[in-house]
Amino acid sequence: MIKERIKLVWEFKGPDAEHFAVHHEIHLKQYALAENLLDTTSASEELNSQLWSASLTVDKSDMIKVRDALKPHRGFKA
Repeated sequence: MIKERIKLVWEFKGPDAEHFAVHHEIHLKQYALAENLLDTTSASEELNSQLWSASLTVDKSDMIKVRDALKPHRGFKA
């Protein structure tokens, strides 16, 4: 059975966006480890020269817990 996955996204804008997104991804990995979240995927990604994102993909069953704790800007099915 394939579990449904949700990608939670945080966006960073401006000249320091890359730095903030990469740094935020580190904290997302730490959170996933501390909360014993299984099978997570994190990433930082350039959307354009002034916009970067950090993301954490989790099982749907963990989404509400992560959403409430970390307040992502948006989320969608992965």
